[in-house]
Amino acid sequence: MTAPLTKNSIPKAQAPIEQWGLSVPGLSIMDRYVVTEMVVPFAFGVTVFTALIMAIGSLFELVRFMVENGMPLSTAAQIFVLRMPGLVVLTFPMATLLATLQAFGRLSGDFEIIALRSVGVSIVRLIAPILVVGVLITGGTLVLNEIVVPSSNRSAAITLARALNNQEPSFRKENFFYPQYEQVKGEDGQVASRVTRIIYAQSYAGGVMDKVTVVDFSEKGLSQIVAADRATWEPQKQVWKFERGTSYFVAADGSYRNILRFNQQNVYIANALLDFANETRKPEEMDARELNRFIQLTKDSHQPVDGLLVRLYQKFAIPFACVPFALVGALLGIRPQRTSNALGLGLSVLIIFAYYVMMSVCQALGQTGNIPPILAAWIPNLVTLGAGGFLLWRASK
Repeated sequence: MTAPLTKNSIPKAQAPIEQWGLSVPGLSIMDRYVVTEMVVPFAFGVTVFTALIMAIGSLFELVRFMVENGMPLSTAAQIFVLRMPGLVVLTFPMATLLATLQAFGRLSGDFEIIALRSVGVSIVRLIAPILVVGVLITGGTLVLNEIVVPSSNRSAAITLARALNNQEPSFRKENFFYPQYEQVKGEDGQVASRVTRIIYAQSYAGGVMDKVTVVDFSEKGLSQIVAADRATWEPQKQVWKFERGTSYFVAADGSYRNILRFNQQNVYIANALLDFANETRKPEEMDARELNRFIQLTKDSHQPVDGLLVRLYQKFAIPFACVPFALVGALLGIRPQRTSNALGLGLSVLIIFAYYVMMSVCQALGQTGNIPPILAAWIPNLVTLGAGGFLLWRASK
């Protein structure tokens, strides 16, 4: 006569739990058993998805550079490795979905879910350790995305620029434009922003503006136009040294009241111009704090920041996708049917494709200002969480 099933008589894994060393205080045997089932599929998912993304997004490009520009194989390999952390961050949510779907699919296919439910284990209790794992993976992804990814992406960009130009990259900005504002109080007592200067240069690099023009509105209306061949930042004096230029002084009626040619002339422009001009990094090469600072500089110059805000919020939204993916994967895998590995992988790819299509569409809508940037970043997660909530409601009935 066999002993009846109880909550303490959880079915044994095909491989003992102890071999993984998962004796974490506070975790029950069932929790360790369920989490153990995720280890191999998660590692497999990270490996496969990273390889696919690297092959599609980076490998072909580097091979083209090797063929067309003569890039050495060692340099291409270095860039390949440096780009990898940024892509691994994207694969963690994918691997979490695959791991939970495969783990619960295996438990369901071997009727172990039925055995657990028969001794009173609820659906919520079954998926609880998976959600905790999703939160932990989210935390690890955030740390990787903030500490490792920005510096590795920056190093990859510098290495690539040096390899293509055979010199230290200058990161020139062409058609550089910067409006300078000040806060003024109007006749009605309301404070508003008013343009005081518009600075334009054909190019900017390393504290030097070429073919620069400054339109001055510091007085009421247009008061002066300065055109120079070059403007160089003088850090000791905290001024810009304009060279070989002409100053056009404009009268109230719009006519030129004086024209002055000069070889050198010092012009004071707020340091925000230098900070804004010197920021050559892309959003993926900054951590959240640096990107937020650059957004503020861009906002102070009254230039559009919606696209940058979307990228800032995505730095948190993409890692958090591990949680809704864990929920959806567990609830799809928990269904009482036998799920093959091939079907689980195919279903994972389909869900991932739908998620990233939705993310791309929302990102485009957020960058164009059609929806708020924070919604553009978080709508895919909210939709996935909603789908997970619906599946949980169905499974609990």
